[in-house]
Amino acid sequence: MFRTVLKRFQNKWKSYRHRFVPWVILNLTENEKTLRQVRGRAEDKLLPDEEVSESLLKLLRLLVRPHRADRGDLWAAHTHSFTDEEHYGGKRVCGHDAMFRSLGFCIERRPSTLPFAGSGVFVSRGSVPKGATVAMYPGTVYQAYDPILLQSIRNPFVFRCIDGVLIDGNDKGVSKMVYKSCSGRDRIGPFMMSDTSWLTATPHNPLAVGQYVNNCSNRWPANVCYQEYDVPEGFPFELHQYLPNVKYSHDTQRPLRCVVLVSLRDIKAGEELFSNYYTIVR
Repeated sequence: MFRTVLKRFQNKWKSYRHRFVPWVILNLTENEKTLRQVRGRAEDKLLPDEEVSESLLKLLRLLVRPHRADRGDLWAAHTHSFTDEEHYGGKRVCGHDAMFRSLGFCIERRPSTLPFAGSGVFVSRGSVPKGATVAMYPGTVYQAYDPILLQSIRNPFVFRCIDGVLIDGNDKGVSKMVYKSCSGRDRIGPFMMSDTSWLTATPHNPLAVGQYVNNCSNRWPANVCYQEYDVPEGFPFELHQYLPNVKYSHDTQRPLRCVVLVSLRDIKAGEELFSNYYTIVR
């Protein structure tokens, strides 16, 4: 019994340790070549925000489904239908097909090639060019002053931005309940202002699996990196339903913070994505 419990703990620890800051600091020399260093938030951007927006818009516009007005759906009266029917000869496509047609590649969550790592994210179709928006890090967005102690307990999915903003990408437990609550709070009548489907095994937005990208090492160098992205004020209203992030504080006037993953090199189908969990800001 004791050996079984100890083995489970060891397996959990091997998966969690790369997100545990004290352990990372003590083991910097082990993976010294993988460390990423920036001088500030501006240098953290490998891809201009305008290009990130362009990539997101290409995909999200294909995800908007038409709704029949004769069913009493108010959505039809408020949106233009950027639909698969219009663009692809009347054929509807799933999220991954929309991703391939708009971005030229697909990613999906699978068991990682790393031992004890659990899930990972792979390029499943096509190829990713260098400098492309590859994935998004979903979750509840906390300002530095927001309470997150309870949600952070045994939670390896809390992402810290350079300015102290936190994104909780855990799709289970208290974190899941908080996200769904905040998403429901921000709903405007029948219109959702954020996507909750990333909490399931089949997210509507196929980019929303960035929290499962595993840490790089000297053996498996990073092929993607995190980049902060604030949703611009003019982002189309009808596309907010596919953004996998929501603010914890309802009254904050700051733009919605998202984090995207940008490719550092060309990535071929079948390759697993690896990022650097630790960035040194000078």
